[in-house]
Amino acid sequence: MESLASISRYDSPMDTKLVFQDAAGFATPLLAVFAVDIATGKDADPLIALLTTSDAVTNAAATVIASGEFKGCLGEQVLLHAPNGLKAERLLIVGLGKAKTLSVDEVRKGAGAALRYAKPRGIRQVTLAFPEDHALSDEHLENLPCTLLSRALLEGALLAEPDWDTYRSNRKDLSVEELTILSPATEDSTTREIQTGFEEGRIIGEAQNFTRTLVNEPGNVLTPTELGKRAAAMCAETGLKCEVHSTAKLEELGMGAFLAVAKGSAQPPALIVMTYEPKLEKGKASAKDASNPAPVLGLVGKGITFDTGGISLKSAEGMEKMKYDMAGAGAMIGAMRALAQLKPAVKVIGIVCSAENMPSGTAYKPGDIYTAMSGKTIEIMNTDAEGRMVLADGLHYAKTLGCTHLINAATLTGACIVALGMINAGVFSNDEATFEKFLQSSRTSGEKFWRLPCTDDYKDVIKSQIADIMNTGGSRWGGAISAAMFLKEFVEDTPWIHLDIAGCAWNEDVKPWHSKGPSGVAVRSIVEWVRGYSA
Repeated sequence: MESLASISRYDSPMDTKLVFQDAAGFATPLLAVFAVDIATGKDADPLIALLTTSDAVTNAAATVIASGEFKGCLGEQVLLHAPNGLKAERLLIVGLGKAKTLSVDEVRKGAGAALRYAKPRGIRQVTLAFPEDHALSDEHLENLPCTLLSRALLEGALLAEPDWDTYRSNRKDLSVEELTILSPATEDSTTREIQTGFEEGRIIGEAQNFTRTLVNEPGNVLTPTELGKRAAAMCAETGLKCEVHSTAKLEELGMGAFLAVAKGSAQPPALIVMTYEPKLEKGKASAKDASNPAPVLGLVGKGITFDTGGISLKSAEGMEKMKYDMAGAGAMIGAMRALAQLKPAVKVIGIVCSAENMPSGTAYKPGDIYTAMSGKTIEIMNTDAEGRMVLADGLHYAKTLGCTHLINAATLTGACIVALGMINAGVFSNDEATFEKFLQSSRTSGEKFWRLPCTDDYKDVIKSQIADIMNTGGSRWGGAISAAMFLKEFVEDTPWIHLDIAGCAWNEDVKPWHSKGPSGVAVRSIVEWVRGYSA
């Protein structure tokens, strides 16, 4: 009998193409064109403008636009069959909202909405008309560079394609088989920008979907060992160096915090180390100079493939979702996949600390004391605060490997969800310049993060009477902050970003541009953050 581990999981079969041609003469089952509302004033009626310079497309849509039925709201759609003057069989108009607030993120969502519209209707080839910002004269459209627009179209379409019903025996294949980005012929420099964005969007969108595939897997399939195998296979495919270690290596390194979590499970832990080394041009030195060495970036992910809470057992309600507790690890693996193809000029080391958190006769217990790799002693207050335990050793290990800047991602605390909900993920940092670089990266990526404090004022909340620190705060208040303060003990003065993605790693609601299921959050922002250090 075929095992679940051998069943084919989601792999996008979608062929992507970039074509430079007038929209009127392009034959396709579905041509999607974007529209914005350019009306100003709070109570003004919508005034719809299509983001195209094609007279044929504008004329084909004129009647429905003039009717006032289409308001241009983000994700709103109207379909026209056999549009006059076009070779396309159908014309889909997709709203991007108000022109004055238009960003590449709305374009990303609009592209996703077009794909999601086509899938249940059996439309297997979709064409997206490149949004031409010069179709409108408003100055607020000038901050939409062609590279980012092209990238956003690919990302949005690729992220919209999956449906996460992987193991249904009667699963219907609703895949879009072919996606074309259609742009009118333009000057050479603009063509190159669009081509660059297209390729970047394909790489990053596929990497984020790779992450989502990992996060979607059930815990009985994606054990720490299996996660290590998939990471190693990805590295072999993309040319990254990869090492996967288990209990013996953790013991050799003295990773007492990581081992404490792992020892309650029959499944062995996995320490995954992925390394990207940039290929330097001839004559270029490997470091800037002795006084200003080249940075080495450390990406550290929490990889708890299933979290019961351990002895501090979680309630049964919602525990099935805890397969997603390795989403931080998934984000780092996906980011490394993208970086291997984008080839930034900076060294990157990705570290995943993967284990199960299970109750058993060998599990760690409240009141236990463990010594982390750094030598700090930890009093266990709650075994459900296991993510910070494995990250503590992962972050310290990254420093021993030479990392000069660190970023970690984890579905770390329910407290962060209480504070921020499911729209913004939490971000913490001990260094202003490093945070500013990440903030700029998130603006490019379109992912939403909100900064929370981790200043030394909070240091006493994790102070232990019997050990150096406790693994939770002394009270229920500020739980996301006390978790960040715990991690800060292990990064010390190394510039560091901590992403608490607990509220955003799973899409709980269906939107016009995505299905319910794993989001792959943080992949795009981490990739951009790394590229910001590229020499």
